[in-house]
Amino acid sequence: MSDFIYLASQSPRRKQLLEQWGVRCELLLPDANEDAESLETALPNEAPAAYVQRVTGLKLQASLDRLKRRGLPPAPVLCADTTVALGRRILGKPADTAEAQHMLASLAGQRHRVLTAVAVGVPVKRSPRVHAALSTSWVTFEPLTVRQIARYVASGEPMGKAGPHQRQLFGHHGLARARDSAGAARRRRAADLNRRTPRRRAP
Repeated sequence: MSDFIYLASQSPRRKQLLEQWGVRCELLLPDANEDAESLETALPNEAPAAYVQRVTGLKLQASLDRLKRRGLPPAPVLCADTTVALGRRILGKPADTAEAQHMLASLAGQRHRVLTAVAVGVPVKRSPRVHAALSTSWVTFEPLTVRQIARYVASGEPMGKAGPHQRQLFGHHGLARARDSAGAARRRRAADLNRRTPRRRAP
């Protein structure tokens, strides 16, 4: 059994969470010639939950292929993807500041979902064993003024984030209220991941 996992994500927050749980991880990021962004294209009329789980599955398969192609030591591979949904409308990463402002204006005063799909692939001889789960949080934005939106977008925080918002930041400033409908499920997944992956040993 390996004493670490591969994290196929550029999110500093996900890496930080793993380290807080005592899980040693190595980054397994796309090669320069991989078109990772194309995996996030939504299908026509695709439901948000189906979308985020499908994208996470595609990312996991691409990561397992990458692991094999590079000839790296086998270890569990962790992938995740987050999307924001206003009803059935999927809000992805904004292309520019104007789109970020438009998305945030549409979320102002609205209750919406933040969906995160997680998948772990364990390489074995025949085909990988895959464990997957979906977490859904409900977030309600307070009414936002044009000035608040402009100030937040100018900070650069929304760029590269689904929605585009960072729930922790909005909650910190009192602009959003969140209710996690799957907190217990996340805690179970964390405990399961800790059981499957040996803790980092003290020197």
